[in-house]
Amino acid sequence: MNALHQHLLDSARAAHHGEPTPPLPGTHDLATLRAALTHHRETHHRETRHRDTLHPRSRRPAAGLRRRLRDWLGRP
Repeated sequence: MNALHQHLLDSARAAHHGEPTPPLPGTHDLATLRAALTHHRETHHRETRHRDTLHPRSRRPAAGLRRRLRDWLGRP
């Protein structure tokens, strides 16, 4: 059963019970996608800001390792 079949069944059921028909499939897809993206951005950026305040050098974690390897190998 696809979304159109489910919508037709829900519409018939709503008409039988005297209720308003449900919205067409895909009506609120963009609004739902926008809300999900906004939620993801807010939670992701909040965690990033928090991590950066605790560890200011977290953007280049391998910089210290590169320096130590360079010193150990004796290369400039």
